[in-house]
Amino acid sequence: MSMDHASSVSSRKWILLGPASARVPAALGVVQADATRRDKLLAEMQRFRGRVYLEDGAIRHRHLTDGRHRAEEDERSWHLLAVDQADRVCGCVRHHICAEETDFSQLNVSRSSLASSAEWGKKLELAVESELALSRRLNLPCVEIGGWALAPEVRGTTMAIRMALAMYSLSQELGGSIGMSTATRRHCSASILRRIGGRSFEHAGEEVPAYKDPQFECEMELLRFYSWAPNPRYAVWIKAIRDELRTIPVLAGGSQSPVAVSSDDLHWPGLLASAASA
Repeated sequence: MSMDHASSVSSRKWILLGPASARVPAALGVVQADATRRDKLLAEMQRFRGRVYLEDGAIRHRHLTDGRHRAEEDERSWHLLAVDQADRVCGCVRHHICAEETDFSQLNVSRSSLASSAEWGKKLELAVESELALSRRLNLPCVEIGGWALAPEVRGTTMAIRMALAMYSLSQELGGSIGMSTATRRHCSASILRRIGGRSFEHAGEEVPAYKDPQFECEMELLRFYSWAPNPRYAVWIKAIRDELRTIPVLAGGSQSPVAVSSDDLHWPGLLASAASA
């Protein structure tokens, strides 16, 4: 890596965008009630994601609105952004906490082409419902990880794998979760997620296979994650990132202030309650 490139990488920083109406635990980051900057960065992230996906051939211009790639869950999700000194986004990933009553049909995995497969559709549904049942038994939320996009200059750097590991760190900091994601094999995204602890869904001992997605025109994998069971090789990294998440800016929507919550509250009720009810 050249000195110029190393300097460019080190100049990047993380910012965490909070959901529009969720409580922000007091221990998480340096909370700033700055809705204007949050909304500006959310829009910048959507434009960045749109550019990256468009260049990859994963979407078409018709999928953009004013150049922005919008997802229904964006406003209700946490977003970890990698930005430069001018707040230009160069990486992003979304952490969406699902409601306790969520079922298979409401998840992004249900919209995968594999879900409509005559051979695998029902098996996938049963495999996912099994994970949802586990999350309810453990009283831990189901989280969908998505919206992952990296600028070309970030791919292949430690920033890429750190952003993936940060989803374990954030989940642990929020009390734990069962995660799931639709991951592309493009740019080795799925292999990175597998390396850090992602695993295939299973039904009756049979792994749900990778599949060709006609919309994104690439090979995709459906993966699940347990916040307490990452690859042990990365345990030190995840702990260090947890510490880092306690120091980075957290931009909250509206006039939120940090909320001191007990560990018992870091489950569905505490995480999804609006700031107004805190």
